[in-house]
Amino acid sequence: MTSTAPRNCLRDVACHVLNTQDPKTKAALTQEIASHWFSGRLRGPERNSALPPDRPARPKTPTLVAPRDVPKRARSRPDVLLHAVAHIELNAIDLVWDMIARFSNPSLPQAFMSDWVQVAADEARHFTLLERRLQEMGSFYGRWPAHDGLWEAAYATRHDLTARLAIVPLVLEARGLDVTPAMILRFRKQGDEATATILETILEDEIGHVAAGRRWFQYLCREKGQTATTLFHKLVREFYRGQIKPPFNESARRAAGFDPTYYLPLIKNAAPHTTYSGLTGPKRDIL
Repeated sequence: MTSTAPRNCLRDVACHVLNTQDPKTKAALTQEIASHWFSGRLRGPERNSALPPDRPARPKTPTLVAPRDVPKRARSRPDVLLHAVAHIELNAIDLVWDMIARFSNPSLPQAFMSDWVQVAADEARHFTLLERRLQEMGSFYGRWPAHDGLWEAAYATRHDLTARLAIVPLVLEARGLDVTPAMILRFRKQGDEATATILETILEDEIGHVAAGRRWFQYLCREKGQTATTLFHKLVREFYRGQIKPPFNESARRAAGFDPTYYLPLIKNAAPHTTYSGLTGPKRDIL
């Protein structure tokens, strides 16, 4: 492997990505590892392999600031919004490799590793598309400040794979399904078809990522003998600082197999035993 990863073990190369500082190299390395994994040139995780760092290596820019100090997307130039999305996708690469490095073990099915290696490859492709588009706009990744909220969510769930799956794919990525259609519409109205097309690609892939999160969350719940929705509600209330709030992209969430019984009862002030047939009030599907 040209990336000089220390061994041909999946957990070791996952740690190698996490310790790679340059974003373009991180994305390219991810694609290379995925190719090696799916061609059978990488072994699965070993019990005595490397341990992930508490934080992934980061470039000197963008400067990480409090969320309130990030440039407001709605009133900003288009490259500021796209920069924020690119930052999310770069974090997503590290979130996947951290989960593989931190939680994968020989007792998990091979399909678990394969699903998440594919997700990592998708996130790397998304970052590459967005970084290239920023350059076409006369901008670049690292130009604008960003916040570290995604990694804070990962760190909070570093001891529990079930919690990690609940918070990252099933809360944070699912929220991406809700907000991306509005971004697509915004860029299309501005005549920016190139960016709109990239975001459509990301939206389609993210449906698969949420589906993977839901599939493996349910698998772990079955292994624990627990009801998936009940445990999801408990973990979100324990580990997620934000609010679950509409509007929801119900079409995309259902395409991912993510039933409303997971997330609608978590809306603030929602009655805990209410049965929902859809959103309360007029349906707001933003697709």
